[in-house]
Parts: sequence; structure tokens; C-alpha cells
Amino acid sequence: MPKMKTKSGAKKRFRLTGSGKVIAGQAGKRHGMIKRTNNQVRNLRGTTILCESDARIIRKSFLPNG
Repeated sequence: MPKMKTKSGAKKRFRLTGSGKVIAGQAGKRHGMIKRTNNQVRNLRGTTILCESDARIIRKSFLPNG
């Protein structure tokens, strides 16, 4: 059997924590900052933990060796 390969696009976008949760960059910060409040922009900095239903798909399909 061939080895399961990690999707190279996923390896750049997601990280796994020690407990197996998936960390991803915050969505909603690419453009259109003028229409967002300063408070929104501030809260969208950094990374976030994906919800479990999305994380299951990422771990199973894209990061099998993670």
C-alpha cells in the first residue's frame, strides 16, 4: 500500500494542537476593512480553533499523518 500523503495546501493553512484540535487563520480579514468596525478587525487577528465538524474533515482528508 502506498503511504497517505498530507495535502500540501492544508499543511500551509492548518496546524494541529497537542490534543488534536485544528488551528486555522481567522476568516474575514482579506479585504473590506473599512466596512468593519475597529473592534471586529481587532478580534479577527491571529488564529482560531475550528469547530469539531470542520476539524474532523481536515484531519481525516487533508492531514492524515497529523
